[in-house]
Amino acid sequence: MSNKKKFIIGLIIWITGNLLFFLSPLIIASDLPVWIRTILGSVLVFSPEIGALIAVSIMGKENFQLIINKIKRWLRYIKPAGNIGKVRHIIGLVLFFIPLLPSYVIAYAPSYLPDTSPGRIWVCLASDIVFFVSLFVLGGDFWDKLRALFTREARAVFPPVKN
Repeated sequence: MSNKKKFIIGLIIWITGNLLFFLSPLIIASDLPVWIRTILGSVLVFSPEIGALIAVSIMGKENFQLIINKIKRWLRYIKPAGNIGKVRHIIGLVLFFIPLLPSYVIAYAPSYLPDTSPGRIWVCLASDIVFFVSLFVLGGDFWDKLRALFTREARAVFPPVKN
């Protein structure tokens, strides 16, 4: 089999394995017997890893690394900006902390957003989207600061105070 055919077949298997993962909720919600749902759900949950292993064995490590490197280049392209201005920073912080409001309302004043309210799911979903958007508005420097929270050796270095 030619190298190009191996690459195409491996790519198809890898993509299929990643897409099969999204079928697991449908299998779990089906009317199949519990033992069949358990087996199929478990296999589908691990289908991205299984698909990647089969794809690497078919297409070879070199072709698989070629795909991974192209994906990494694309991810670097969509990386948030590094240094941002003061206005964008303030807007990003506001967007970052606004999603706390629905959490406090749900926790301390549940009568405003009761469990049976259809608006509750939309409020929670909107606050999650606003939080996610805030991470991109705050830029790459904020991501580095966020990553530093999980690095024990990281130390804060504050800029000098301007008078």
